[in-house]
Amino acid sequence: METRKVYLDHSATTPVAEEVLNAMIPYFTEGMGNPNSLHQWGRDARRAIDEARESVAGLVGAGPHEIVFTGSGSASDNLAIKGAVWASKRVGKHIITSAVEHHAIMDTFKWLGKKGYDVTFLPVDKYGMVHPESLKEAIRDDTILVSIMYANNEVGTINPIAELGTICRERKVLFHTDAVQAAGHMPIDVSHLPVDMLTISAHKMYGPKGIGALYIRKGIKLTPLVHGGGQEYGIRSGTENTPSIVGFGEAARLARRLHERGETDRISGLRDKLLDGIIERIPDSFVTGHRVERLPYHGSVCVRLIEGEGILLRMDYVGIGVSSGSACTSGSLEPSHVLLAMGLDHATAHGSVRLTLGKDTTEEDIDYVLEEFPRIVDTLRKMSPYKGG
Repeated sequence: METRKVYLDHSATTPVAEEVLNAMIPYFTEGMGNPNSLHQWGRDARRAIDEARESVAGLVGAGPHEIVFTGSGSASDNLAIKGAVWASKRVGKHIITSAVEHHAIMDTFKWLGKKGYDVTFLPVDKYGMVHPESLKEAIRDDTILVSIMYANNEVGTINPIAELGTICRERKVLFHTDAVQAAGHMPIDVSHLPVDMLTISAHKMYGPKGIGALYIRKGIKLTPLVHGGGQEYGIRSGTENTPSIVGFGEAARLARRLHERGETDRISGLRDKLLDGIIERIPDSFVTGHRVERLPYHGSVCVRLIEGEGILLRMDYVGIGVSSGSACTSGSLEPSHVLLAMGLDHATAHGSVRLTLGKDTTEEDIDYVLEEFPRIVDTLRKMSPYKGG
């Protein structure tokens, strides 16, 4: 009998939706014009990009001219951080982030630290949340940038972005948030949110890989990282990836349609069934991240006495796709920096598993996972030489 296939790694990437793919296809062939050319093929491509830009901007409440397309979420993060820091280097050299950021943020801040910038990594609580008071205490007169993620990719905890942004605005410090995991899955409105820059990625919301966007509030000056033809308002040179931008625009429209038909409530209900079922069926397991202030599609747990990678491989064998910590570092033997920052010991952190749902996840899928997961844990524990104590 064919093994059931259940994909629960949507935080790593989502499948490209059929309507997104259909929107993209014409721009590989008859709509192939360079959007910077003046002939009709170029004008058609430019028109398609403009429409996509309006769609992506509308998803987060921005104006179209505040959206810059990049090659990925990581590219957007680098542009926001390095671009803002270099543009403000005469003002100061102190920058702030959290101890649980995605590596696109963490590694960029560490790199800047080696270049002479003074970096502060804010602590988090047991849920992986940054508290406004810690930010308030950390900001100095020479602070030029704060970057705190909207929601954590490993444990799903949503940060109090409005409060953090308000503190930055009061102190006249630029504030960036990586919203890759949140955009398209929960309401975001930068017209009312005190953020200066916000990162989005298409492949986390049923769009193609290799295309990201950075919201840059009107009036914010960034130093470009890529020089050339002056595309994207002179901030990110390079011929635009028209098919992927078109796909990004359609993915943004899809996100709004899914929200309007109640997808957020449906998927959060399945997520809760999954998490509650795991804790009920597997002894010595617990949810990581905040249970309430959490991404609607995101589940993460730790299972004591065994390693997450063992679970991942056996889950894959029975047709269930999950990840152990972040997809970007799941090949590493080191435990998650996020879980360690949350106060977990190394042995417990090694037992982390991330299960993230999508629009095609069904209740039958969750039932199958709740049937197989406990069996796998039981088998691995019987094989494990580590018995705790």
